[in-house]
Amino acid sequence: MLNLARQTLKRVPSFQELLQGRMAKEEISVDVLVIGAGPTGLGAAKRLNQINGPSWLIVDSSETPGGLASTDVTPEGFLYDVGGHVIFSHYKYFDDCIDEALPNESDWYTHQRISYVRCKGLWVPYPFQNNISMLPKDDQVKCMDGMIDAALEARVAGTKPKTFDEWIVRMMGVGIADLFMRPYNYKVWAVPTTQMQCQWLGERVAAPDLKSVTKNVILQKTAGNWGPNATFRFPARDGTGGIWIAVAKTLPKSKTRFGEHGAVTKVDADSKKATLKDGTVVKYEKLITTMAVDSLVEHMGDKELIDLSKGLFYSSTHVIGVGVRGERPERIGDKCWLYFPENDCPFYRATIFSNYSPYNQPQSSTKLPTMQLASGAKPSSTAPKEGPYWSIMLEVSESSMKPVDQKNMLRDCIQGLVNTEMLRPTDEIVSTYHRRFDHGYPTPSLEREGVLKQLLPKLQAKDIYSRGRFGSWRYEVGNQDHSFMLGVEAADHIVNGAVELTLNYPDFVNGRQNTERRLVEGAQIFGKSKKAVD
Repeated sequence: MLNLARQTLKRVPSFQELLQGRMAKEEISVDVLVIGAGPTGLGAAKRLNQINGPSWLIVDSSETPGGLASTDVTPEGFLYDVGGHVIFSHYKYFDDCIDEALPNESDWYTHQRISYVRCKGLWVPYPFQNNISMLPKDDQVKCMDGMIDAALEARVAGTKPKTFDEWIVRMMGVGIADLFMRPYNYKVWAVPTTQMQCQWLGERVAAPDLKSVTKNVILQKTAGNWGPNATFRFPARDGTGGIWIAVAKTLPKSKTRFGEHGAVTKVDADSKKATLKDGTVVKYEKLITTMAVDSLVEHMGDKELIDLSKGLFYSSTHVIGVGVRGERPERIGDKCWLYFPENDCPFYRATIFSNYSPYNQPQSSTKLPTMQLASGAKPSSTAPKEGPYWSIMLEVSESSMKPVDQKNMLRDCIQGLVNTEMLRPTDEIVSTYHRRFDHGYPTPSLEREGVLKQLLPKLQAKDIYSRGRFGSWRYEVGNQDHSFMLGVEAADHIVNGAVELTLNYPDFVNGRQNTERRLVEGAQIFGKSKKAVD
Protein backbone atom coordinates (compact mmCIF):
# COMPACT_ATOMS: atom_id res chain seq x y z
CA MET A 1 0.00 0.00 0.00
CA LEU A 2 1.29 3.46 -0.88
CA ASN A 3 1.66 5.88 1.99
CA LEU A 4 -0.93 8.63 2.12
CA ALA A 5 1.40 11.56 1.86
CA ARG A 6 4.33 11.31 -0.47
CA GLN A 7 5.10 14.82 0.64
CA THR A 8 8.02 17.05 -0.17
CA LEU A 9 10.45 17.22 2.75
CA LYS A 10 9.89 20.31 4.80
CA ARG A 11 12.67 22.70 5.71
CA VAL A 12 12.71 25.71 7.96
CA PRO A 13 12.21 28.87 5.87
CA SER A 14 14.72 31.68 6.15
CA PHE A 15 13.63 35.01 7.55
CA GLN A 16 14.03 36.53 4.10
CA GLU A 17 11.78 33.90 2.53
CA LEU A 18 9.13 34.45 5.16
CA LEU A 19 9.21 38.17 4.44
CA GLN A 20 8.91 37.62 0.72
CA GLY A 21 6.28 34.85 1.07
CA ARG A 22 8.23 32.59 -1.24
CA MET A 23 8.17 29.43 0.88
CA ALA A 24 6.66 26.64 -1.17
CA LYS A 25 3.31 25.35 0.06
CA GLU A 26 2.84 21.74 1.08
CA GLU A 27 2.34 19.27 -1.75
CA ILE A 28 0.68 15.90 -1.24
CA SER A 29 0.43 13.03 -3.71
CA VAL A 30 -2.24 10.32 -3.46
CA ASP A 31 -3.72 7.79 -5.83
CA VAL A 32 -7.33 8.77 -5.06
CA LEU A 33 -8.51 12.14 -3.74
CA VAL A 34 -12.04 12.28 -2.34
CA ILE A 35 -13.69 15.71 -2.16
CA GLY A 36 -16.59 15.98 0.29
CA ALA A 37 -17.35 14.20 3.58
CA GLY A 38 -21.07 13.70 3.18
CA PRO A 39 -22.46 10.16 2.73
CA THR A 40 -20.98 9.74 -0.78
CA GLY A 41 -17.48 10.86 0.11
CA LEU A 42 -17.47 8.83 3.31
CA GLY A 43 -18.68 5.80 1.34
CA ALA A 44 -15.75 6.15 -1.04
CA ALA A 45 -13.26 6.61 1.81
CA LYS A 46 -14.73 3.69 3.74
CA ARG A 47 -14.33 1.36 0.78
CA LEU A 48 -10.82 2.60 -0.08
CA ASN A 49 -9.80 2.05 3.52
CA GLN A 50 -11.24 -1.47 3.47
CA ILE A 51 -9.54 -2.37 0.16
CA ASN A 52 -6.21 -1.19 1.59
CA GLY A 53 -4.68 -0.73 -1.84
CA PRO A 54 -4.31 2.72 -3.40
CA SER A 55 -3.35 5.68 -1.21
CA TRP A 56 -6.15 8.15 -0.58
CA LEU A 57 -7.18 11.34 1.20
CA ILE A 58 -10.63 12.79 1.94
CA VAL A 59 -11.10 16.56 2.27
CA ASP A 60 -14.06 18.75 3.21
CA SER A 61 -14.48 22.46 3.93
CA SER A 62 -16.58 21.73 7.02
CA GLU A 63 -15.00 20.60 10.28
CA THR A 64 -18.03 18.37 10.87
CA PRO A 65 -18.68 15.50 8.41
CA GLY A 66 -22.17 14.90 7.07
CA GLY A 67 -22.74 17.34 4.22
CA LEU A 68 -26.45 17.54 3.39
CA ALA A 69 -27.11 14.82 5.99
CA SER A 70 -25.83 16.86 8.95
CA THR A 71 -27.69 18.17 12.00
CA ASP A 72 -27.81 21.63 13.57
CA VAL A 73 -28.48 22.47 17.22
CA THR A 74 -30.18 25.72 18.26
CA PRO A 75 -28.90 27.72 21.24
CA GLU A 76 -31.89 26.43 23.20
CA GLY A 77 -30.94 22.80 22.53
CA PHE A 78 -33.37 21.78 19.77
CA LEU A 79 -31.92 19.55 17.02
CA TYR A 80 -32.87 19.86 13.36
CA ASP A 81 -31.61 17.79 10.46
CA VAL A 82 -30.87 19.78 7.33
CA GLY A 83 -33.96 18.30 5.69
CA GLY A 84 -36.13 15.24 6.27
CA HIS A 85 -33.80 12.25 6.65
CA VAL A 86 -34.50 8.75 7.93
CA ILE A 87 -32.50 5.54 7.65
CA PHE A 88 -33.82 2.73 5.48
CA SER A 89 -31.63 0.68 3.21
CA HIS A 90 -31.34 -1.29 -0.01
CA TYR A 91 -27.76 -2.43 0.74
CA LYS A 92 -26.16 -4.78 3.29
CA TYR A 93 -22.84 -2.94 2.97
CA PHE A 94 -24.48 0.30 4.01
CA ASP A 95 -26.10 -1.48 6.97
CA ASP A 96 -22.72 -2.96 7.97
CA CYS A 97 -21.01 0.43 7.97
CA ILE A 98 -23.79 2.16 9.90
CA ASP A 99 -23.94 -0.65 12.46
CA GLU A 100 -20.18 -0.55 12.90
CA ALA A 101 -20.34 3.19 13.58
CA LEU A 102 -23.31 2.98 15.97
CA PRO A 103 -23.27 -0.66 17.14
CA ASN A 104 -25.48 -0.60 20.25
CA GLU A 105 -29.21 -1.15 20.39
CA SER A 106 -29.44 1.98 22.53
CA ASP A 107 -27.94 4.01 19.65
CA TRP A 108 -31.18 3.74 17.67
CA TYR A 109 -34.94 4.11 17.73
CA THR A 110 -37.01 2.15 15.20
CA HIS A 111 -40.27 3.70 14.02
CA GLN A 112 -43.25 2.72 11.94
CA ARG A 113 -43.93 5.52 9.49
CA ILE A 114 -47.14 7.34 10.43
CA SER A 115 -47.72 9.82 7.67
CA TYR A 116 -50.66 11.88 6.44
CA VAL A 117 -51.64 14.41 3.78
CA ARG A 118 -53.49 17.55 4.89
CA CYS A 119 -56.39 18.05 2.47
CA LYS A 120 -59.71 19.84 2.84
CA GLY A 121 -59.13 20.21 6.58
CA LEU A 122 -58.66 16.43 6.94
CA TRP A 123 -55.70 14.15 7.61
CA VAL A 124 -55.67 11.61 4.76
CA PRO A 125 -53.33 8.63 5.35
CA TYR A 126 -50.32 8.40 3.04
CA PRO A 127 -50.18 7.52 0.18
CA PHE A 128 -53.02 9.86 -0.70
CA GLN A 129 -53.92 8.10 -3.96
CA ASN A 130 -54.64 4.85 -2.10
CA ASN A 131 -56.79 6.50 0.57
CA ILE A 132 -59.31 8.72 -1.19
CA SER A 133 -61.95 6.91 0.91
CA MET A 134 -61.18 9.55 3.56
CA LEU A 135 -62.20 12.46 1.33
CA PRO A 136 -65.63 14.15 1.10
CA LYS A 137 -67.99 12.29 -1.25
CA ASP A 138 -67.77 14.86 -4.06
CA ASP A 139 -64.00 14.57 -4.11
CA GLN A 140 -64.17 10.78 -3.97
CA VAL A 141 -66.33 10.85 -7.10
CA LYS A 142 -63.92 13.19 -8.95
CA CYS A 143 -60.96 11.02 -8.04
CA MET A 144 -62.71 7.77 -8.96
CA ASP A 145 -63.87 9.23 -12.29
CA GLY A 146 -60.30 10.19 -13.10
CA MET A 147 -58.90 6.82 -12.07
CA ILE A 148 -61.42 4.94 -14.21
CA ASP A 149 -60.68 7.18 -17.21
CA ALA A 150 -56.95 6.63 -16.64
CA ALA A 151 -57.37 2.86 -16.45
CA LEU A 152 -59.36 2.82 -19.70
CA GLU A 153 -56.84 5.08 -21.42
CA ALA A 154 -53.92 2.92 -20.28
CA ARG A 155 -55.43 -0.12 -22.02
CA VAL A 156 -55.21 1.55 -25.44
CA ALA A 157 -52.25 3.91 -24.99
CA GLY A 158 -49.55 3.22 -27.55
CA THR A 159 -46.86 5.46 -26.11
CA LYS A 160 -45.22 5.97 -22.74
CA PRO A 161 -45.74 9.26 -20.87
CA LYS A 162 -42.99 11.79 -21.56
CA THR A 163 -43.46 14.15 -18.60
CA PHE A 164 -44.21 13.71 -14.92
CA ASP A 165 -47.55 15.42 -15.51
CA GLU A 166 -48.49 12.93 -18.24
CA TRP A 167 -47.45 10.08 -15.94
CA ILE A 168 -49.64 11.41 -13.11
CA VAL A 169 -52.72 11.72 -15.32
CA ARG A 170 -52.04 8.34 -17.00
CA MET A 171 -51.62 6.53 -13.65
CA MET A 172 -54.05 8.38 -11.36
CA GLY A 173 -56.39 10.50 -13.41
CA VAL A 174 -57.23 14.19 -13.43
CA GLY A 175 -59.07 14.18 -10.07
CA ILE A 176 -56.09 13.10 -7.97
CA ALA A 177 -53.77 15.17 -10.19
CA ASP A 178 -55.62 18.41 -9.46
CA LEU A 179 -56.40 17.74 -5.82
CA PHE A 180 -52.99 16.50 -4.71
CA MET A 181 -50.26 15.48 -7.14
CA ARG A 182 -49.89 18.70 -9.15
CA PRO A 183 -50.05 21.22 -6.30
CA TYR A 184 -47.98 19.10 -3.92
CA ASN A 185 -45.20 18.36 -6.38
CA TYR A 186 -44.98 22.01 -7.39
CA LYS A 187 -44.49 22.87 -3.70
CA VAL A 188 -41.75 20.21 -3.41
CA TRP A 189 -39.84 20.75 -6.64
CA ALA A 190 -40.57 24.43 -7.27
CA VAL A 191 -41.06 23.38 -10.90
CA PRO A 192 -44.35 22.57 -12.67
CA THR A 193 -44.89 18.84 -13.26
CA THR A 194 -45.14 19.57 -17.00
CA GLN A 195 -41.42 20.45 -16.99
CA MET A 196 -40.22 17.27 -15.27
CA GLN A 197 -39.46 13.90 -16.84
CA CYS A 198 -40.80 10.67 -15.35
CA GLN A 199 -37.96 8.14 -15.67
CA TRP A 200 -36.84 8.93 -12.11
CA LEU A 201 -40.05 7.71 -10.44
CA GLY A 202 -39.42 4.01 -9.76
CA GLU A 203 -40.47 3.28 -6.17
CA ARG A 204 -40.81 6.97 -5.31
CA VAL A 205 -44.51 7.29 -6.16
CA ALA A 206 -47.17 4.68 -5.48
CA ALA A 207 -49.39 3.86 -8.45
CA PRO A 208 -52.93 3.19 -7.17
CA ASP A 209 -54.65 -0.18 -7.57
CA LEU A 210 -58.10 0.71 -8.92
CA LYS A 211 -59.78 -2.38 -7.46
CA SER A 212 -58.30 -1.83 -4.00
CA VAL A 213 -59.16 1.87 -4.02
CA THR A 214 -62.73 1.12 -5.11
CA LYS A 215 -63.12 -1.47 -2.37
CA ASN A 216 -61.76 0.93 0.26
CA VAL A 217 -64.12 3.71 -0.91
CA ILE A 218 -67.16 1.43 -0.68
CA LEU A 219 -66.14 -0.05 2.69
CA GLN A 220 -64.74 3.25 4.01
CA LYS A 221 -61.39 1.63 4.80
CA THR A 222 -57.84 2.95 4.54
CA ALA A 223 -54.87 1.32 2.83
CA GLY A 224 -51.84 0.21 4.82
CA ASN A 225 -48.27 1.49 4.71
CA TRP A 226 -46.50 1.51 1.35
CA GLY A 227 -42.93 2.10 0.27
CA PRO A 228 -39.38 1.32 1.31
CA ASN A 229 -39.47 3.65 4.33
CA ALA A 230 -42.59 2.20 5.99
CA THR A 231 -40.21 1.21 8.80
CA PHE A 232 -37.16 3.31 9.52
CA ARG A 233 -34.40 3.88 12.05
CA PHE A 234 -33.31 7.11 13.64
CA PRO A 235 -30.28 7.73 15.87
CA ALA A 236 -31.03 8.22 19.55
CA ARG A 237 -28.62 11.13 19.87
CA ASP A 238 -27.10 13.86 17.69
CA GLY A 239 -29.64 13.55 14.86
CA THR A 240 -28.86 12.17 11.43
CA GLY A 241 -25.58 14.07 11.46
CA GLY A 242 -24.43 11.92 14.37
CA ILE A 243 -24.42 8.88 12.06
CA TRP A 244 -21.91 10.43 9.69
CA ILE A 245 -19.72 11.83 12.45
CA ALA A 246 -19.55 8.28 13.81
CA VAL A 247 -18.78 6.80 10.36
CA ALA A 248 -16.00 9.36 9.84
CA LYS A 249 -14.46 8.34 13.17
CA THR A 250 -13.94 4.81 11.80
CA LEU A 251 -11.50 6.22 9.21
CA PRO A 252 -7.79 6.85 9.91
CA LYS A 253 -7.52 10.46 11.05
CA SER A 254 -4.28 10.87 9.09
CA LYS A 255 -6.25 10.45 5.87
CA THR A 256 -8.89 13.06 6.63
CA ARG A 257 -8.60 16.82 6.23
CA PHE A 258 -11.76 18.53 7.48
CA GLY A 259 -12.25 22.25 8.01
CA GLU A 260 -11.09 25.39 6.27
CA HIS A 261 -7.75 23.80 5.37
CA GLY A 262 -9.72 21.09 3.51
CA ALA A 263 -11.66 23.53 1.31
CA VAL A 264 -10.97 23.08 -2.41
CA THR A 265 -10.47 26.32 -4.34
CA LYS A 266 -9.36 24.94 -7.71
CA VAL A 267 -9.26 21.68 -9.65
CA ASP A 268 -6.71 21.46 -12.47
CA ALA A 269 -7.94 18.46 -14.43
CA ASP A 270 -5.08 18.50 -16.95
CA SER A 271 -2.31 18.29 -14.36
CA LYS A 272 -4.49 16.32 -11.90
CA LYS A 273 -4.04 18.73 -9.05
CA ALA A 274 -6.48 20.16 -6.50
CA THR A 275 -5.55 23.34 -4.66
CA LEU A 276 -6.82 23.81 -1.11
CA LYS A 277 -7.64 27.09 0.61
CA ASP A 278 -4.40 27.14 2.62
CA GLY A 279 -2.36 26.72 -0.57
CA THR A 280 -1.75 23.00 -0.23
CA VAL A 281 -1.67 21.21 -3.58
CA VAL A 282 -2.94 17.63 -3.75
CA LYS A 283 -1.78 15.62 -6.75
CA TYR A 284 -4.03 12.70 -7.61
CA GLU A 285 -4.42 9.92 -10.15
CA LYS A 286 -8.19 9.61 -9.75
CA LEU A 287 -10.62 12.12 -8.25
CA ILE A 288 -13.94 11.21 -6.60
CA THR A 289 -15.79 14.46 -6.05
CA THR A 290 -19.15 14.99 -4.37
CA MET A 291 -19.28 18.74 -5.02
CA ALA A 292 -22.35 19.85 -6.91
CA VAL A 293 -21.29 19.18 -10.49
CA ASP A 294 -22.17 22.72 -11.60
CA SER A 295 -19.84 24.03 -8.88
CA LEU A 296 -17.16 21.47 -9.79
CA VAL A 297 -16.88 22.63 -13.40
CA GLU A 298 -16.64 26.24 -12.18
CA HIS A 299 -13.72 25.18 -9.96
CA MET A 300 -12.18 23.56 -13.03
CA GLY A 301 -12.68 26.68 -15.16
CA ASP A 302 -13.73 24.49 -18.11
CA LYS A 303 -15.96 26.67 -20.31
CA GLU A 304 -17.36 23.76 -22.35
CA LEU A 305 -18.44 21.89 -19.21
CA ILE A 306 -19.69 25.06 -17.53
CA ASP A 307 -21.95 25.76 -20.53
CA LEU A 308 -23.13 22.14 -20.50
CA SER A 309 -23.93 22.21 -16.77
CA LYS A 310 -26.22 25.20 -17.25
CA GLY A 311 -28.78 22.76 -18.65
CA LEU A 312 -29.24 21.30 -15.15
CA PHE A 313 -31.91 22.72 -12.85
CA TYR A 314 -32.19 22.60 -9.08
CA SER A 315 -34.27 24.10 -6.30
CA SER A 316 -33.19 25.58 -2.99
CA THR A 317 -34.54 24.34 0.34
CA HIS A 318 -35.38 26.31 3.46
CA VAL A 319 -35.45 24.30 6.68
CA ILE A 320 -37.47 25.91 9.47
CA GLY A 321 -37.67 24.63 13.03
CA VAL A 322 -40.16 25.58 15.73
CA GLY A 323 -39.67 24.52 19.36
CA VAL A 324 -42.83 24.55 21.50
CA ARG A 325 -43.40 24.36 25.23
CA GLY A 326 -45.94 21.86 26.52
CA GLU A 327 -46.91 18.22 26.26
CA ARG A 328 -47.18 16.94 22.72
CA PRO A 329 -50.84 17.49 21.75
CA GLU A 330 -53.15 14.56 21.11
CA ARG A 331 -53.87 15.93 17.62
CA ILE A 332 -50.17 15.52 16.80
CA GLY A 333 -49.79 12.12 18.44
CA ASP A 334 -47.11 9.86 17.03
CA LYS A 335 -47.17 11.28 13.51
CA CYS A 336 -43.82 11.19 11.71
CA TRP A 337 -44.06 13.44 8.70
CA LEU A 338 -46.94 15.21 7.00
CA TYR A 339 -47.57 16.54 3.50
CA PHE A 340 -49.26 19.85 2.61
CA PRO A 341 -50.43 20.34 -1.00
CA GLU A 342 -52.67 23.35 -0.32
CA ASN A 343 -51.77 27.05 -0.30
CA ASP A 344 -52.69 27.77 3.33
CA CYS A 345 -49.05 27.25 4.33
CA PRO A 346 -45.69 27.79 2.59
CA PHE A 347 -44.21 24.41 3.58
CA TYR A 348 -44.69 21.17 1.68
CA ARG A 349 -43.66 18.85 4.50
CA ALA A 350 -43.62 18.93 8.29
CA THR A 351 -41.70 16.47 10.45
CA ILE A 352 -42.55 16.05 14.12
CA PHE A 353 -38.87 15.89 14.93
CA SER A 354 -39.39 15.44 18.66
CA ASN A 355 -41.14 12.12 17.93
CA TYR A 356 -37.95 10.62 16.47
CA SER A 357 -35.94 10.81 19.70
CA PRO A 358 -36.45 12.30 23.18
CA TYR A 359 -32.97 13.80 22.78
CA ASN A 360 -33.97 15.97 19.80
CA GLN A 361 -35.20 18.65 22.22
CA PRO A 362 -34.19 19.99 25.65
CA GLN A 363 -35.08 17.96 28.71
CA SER A 364 -38.20 19.01 30.63
CA SER A 365 -36.18 20.51 33.46
CA THR A 366 -34.51 23.02 31.12
CA LYS A 367 -35.85 26.53 31.71
CA LEU A 368 -36.47 28.60 28.58
CA PRO A 369 -38.23 31.94 28.06
CA THR A 370 -41.20 32.18 25.71
CA MET A 371 -40.22 34.06 22.54
CA GLN A 372 -43.75 34.55 21.21
CA LEU A 373 -47.13 32.90 20.96
CA ALA A 374 -48.01 31.06 17.76
CA SER A 375 -50.47 33.87 16.96
CA GLY A 376 -47.52 36.26 16.84
CA ALA A 377 -48.59 37.98 20.06
CA LYS A 378 -46.10 38.74 22.81
CA PRO A 379 -46.21 36.41 25.83
CA SER A 380 -47.54 37.68 29.15
CA SER A 381 -44.17 36.79 30.67
CA THR A 382 -40.70 36.11 29.30
CA ALA A 383 -39.41 34.61 32.52
CA PRO A 384 -37.68 31.26 31.84
CA LYS A 385 -39.88 28.26 32.64
CA GLU A 386 -39.48 24.50 32.51
CA GLY A 387 -40.82 22.26 29.74
CA PRO A 388 -41.69 19.70 28.51
CA TYR A 389 -40.95 20.57 24.89
CA TRP A 390 -41.74 19.26 21.42
CA SER A 391 -40.68 20.40 17.96
CA ILE A 392 -41.68 20.64 14.31
CA MET A 393 -39.32 20.81 11.32
CA LEU A 394 -40.63 22.35 8.09
CA GLU A 395 -39.34 22.41 4.51
CA VAL A 396 -40.01 25.09 1.91
CA SER A 397 -38.75 25.03 -1.68
CA GLU A 398 -37.54 27.96 -3.75
CA SER A 399 -36.52 28.45 -7.38
CA SER A 400 -36.68 30.98 -10.19
CA MET A 401 -40.08 29.44 -11.01
CA LYS A 402 -41.25 29.65 -7.38
CA PRO A 403 -39.85 32.69 -5.54
CA VAL A 404 -40.41 33.01 -1.79
CA ASP A 405 -40.55 35.81 0.77
CA GLN A 406 -37.37 34.98 2.68
CA LYS A 407 -37.66 37.92 5.05
CA ASN A 408 -41.05 36.81 6.38
CA MET A 409 -40.71 33.06 5.88
CA LEU A 410 -40.48 32.15 9.57
CA ARG A 411 -43.53 34.27 10.37
CA ASP A 412 -45.49 32.81 7.44
CA CYS A 413 -44.55 29.24 8.39
CA ILE A 414 -45.73 29.72 11.98
CA GLN A 415 -48.99 31.15 10.65
CA GLY A 416 -49.20 28.13 8.32
CA LEU A 417 -48.88 25.84 11.35
CA VAL A 418 -51.85 27.64 12.92
CA ASN A 419 -53.83 27.51 9.64
CA THR A 420 -53.34 23.74 9.41
CA GLU A 421 -54.13 23.18 13.11
CA MET A 422 -50.63 21.96 13.86
CA LEU A 423 -50.34 24.73 16.45
CA ARG A 424 -52.93 26.58 18.51
CA PRO A 425 -52.66 30.40 18.52
CA THR A 426 -51.86 30.31 22.25
CA ASP A 427 -48.98 27.79 21.97
CA GLU A 428 -45.72 29.08 23.43
CA ILE A 429 -42.79 29.14 21.01
CA VAL A 430 -39.44 28.93 22.80
CA SER A 431 -37.05 28.40 19.87
CA THR A 432 -36.92 29.02 16.13
CA TYR A 433 -34.50 27.96 13.40
CA HIS A 434 -34.15 28.89 9.73
CA ARG A 435 -31.44 27.84 7.31
CA ARG A 436 -31.37 28.03 3.52
CA PHE A 437 -29.59 25.45 1.37
CA ASP A 438 -28.88 26.76 -2.10
CA HIS A 439 -28.73 23.25 -3.60
CA GLY A 440 -31.72 21.45 -2.10
CA TYR A 441 -33.25 19.16 -4.74
CA PRO A 442 -31.63 18.09 -8.05
CA THR A 443 -34.56 18.45 -10.43
CA PRO A 444 -35.33 15.58 -12.83
CA SER A 445 -36.03 18.11 -15.56
CA LEU A 446 -36.77 17.22 -19.16
CA GLU A 447 -33.24 18.30 -20.08
CA ARG A 448 -31.44 16.40 -17.29
CA GLU A 449 -30.51 13.14 -19.03
CA GLY A 450 -29.31 14.91 -22.15
CA VAL A 451 -26.89 16.90 -20.01
CA LEU A 452 -25.74 14.07 -17.73
CA LYS A 453 -25.09 11.66 -20.60
CA GLN A 454 -22.51 14.13 -21.90
CA LEU A 455 -21.24 15.76 -18.72
CA LEU A 456 -20.44 12.74 -16.53
CA PRO A 457 -18.53 10.80 -19.25
CA LYS A 458 -16.54 13.94 -20.19
CA LEU A 459 -15.50 14.29 -16.54
CA GLN A 460 -14.70 10.60 -16.25
CA ALA A 461 -12.48 10.84 -19.32
CA LYS A 462 -10.44 13.26 -17.20
CA ASP A 463 -10.34 10.67 -14.34
CA ILE A 464 -12.93 12.69 -12.39
CA TYR A 465 -15.80 10.71 -10.87
CA SER A 466 -18.58 13.16 -10.00
CA ARG A 467 -20.94 11.33 -7.65
CA GLY A 468 -23.57 12.01 -4.99
CA ARG A 469 -26.90 13.79 -4.66
CA PHE A 470 -25.65 16.77 -6.68
CA GLY A 471 -22.45 15.21 -7.99
CA SER A 472 -24.33 12.85 -10.28
CA TRP A 473 -27.64 14.79 -10.07
CA ARG A 474 -29.96 11.78 -9.95
CA TYR A 475 -32.62 12.23 -7.29
CA GLU A 476 -33.84 8.64 -7.69
CA VAL A 477 -30.58 7.49 -6.08
CA GLY A 478 -30.25 10.43 -3.70
CA ASN A 479 -31.21 8.89 -0.35
CA GLN A 480 -28.51 8.35 2.25
CA ASP A 481 -28.02 4.67 1.41
CA HIS A 482 -27.84 5.41 -2.32
CA SER A 483 -25.48 8.33 -1.81
CA PHE A 484 -23.14 6.26 0.36
CA MET A 485 -23.06 3.45 -2.19
CA LEU A 486 -22.38 5.83 -5.08
CA GLY A 487 -19.09 6.52 -3.33
CA VAL A 488 -18.43 2.86 -2.51
CA GLU A 489 -19.08 1.78 -6.09
CA ALA A 490 -16.95 4.58 -7.55
CA ALA A 491 -14.04 3.35 -5.42
CA ASP A 492 -14.62 -0.23 -6.57
CA HIS A 493 -14.77 0.89 -10.20
CA ILE A 494 -11.49 2.76 -9.88
CA VAL A 495 -9.70 -0.10 -8.15
CA ASN A 496 -11.24 -3.11 -9.83
CA GLY A 497 -13.30 -1.94 -12.78
CA ALA A 498 -16.57 -2.97 -11.08
CA VAL A 499 -19.85 -1.78 -12.62
CA GLU A 500 -21.45 1.16 -10.79
CA LEU A 501 -24.95 -0.28 -10.47
CA THR A 502 -26.47 2.49 -8.34
CA LEU A 503 -25.45 5.23 -10.76
CA ASN A 504 -26.31 3.40 -13.96
CA TYR A 505 -29.17 1.07 -12.99
CA PRO A 506 -31.29 2.78 -10.30
CA ASP A 507 -34.37 0.61 -10.86
CA PHE A 508 -32.29 -2.55 -10.50
CA VAL A 509 -30.79 -1.65 -7.11
CA ASN A 510 -34.09 -0.25 -5.86
CA GLY A 511 -35.92 -3.44 -6.76
CA ARG A 512 -33.79 -5.85 -4.70
CA GLN A 513 -31.74 -6.30 -1.57
CA ASN A 514 -28.12 -5.75 -2.59
CA THR A 515 -26.07 -8.21 -0.53
CA GLU A 516 -22.95 -8.72 -2.64
CA ARG A 517 -20.66 -6.41 -0.67
CA ARG A 518 -20.02 -6.80 3.04
CA LEU A 519 -17.80 -4.76 5.31
CA VAL A 520 -16.02 -7.74 6.88
CA GLU A 521 -16.11 -10.23 4.02
CA GLY A 522 -14.79 -9.56 0.57
CA ALA A 523 -12.04 -7.02 1.18
CA GLN A 524 -9.48 -9.59 0.08
CA ILE A 525 -11.06 -9.71 -3.38
CA PHE A 526 -9.95 -6.14 -3.96
CA GLY A 527 -6.97 -6.02 -1.61
CA LYS A 528 -3.64 -4.73 -2.92
CA SER A 529 -5.05 -4.27 -6.41
CA LYS A 530 -3.72 -1.11 -8.03
CA LYS A 531 -4.42 -2.07 -11.61
CA ALA A 532 -6.83 0.77 -12.29
CA VAL A 533 -4.80 3.57 -10.75
CA ASP A 534 -1.30 2.78 -12.02
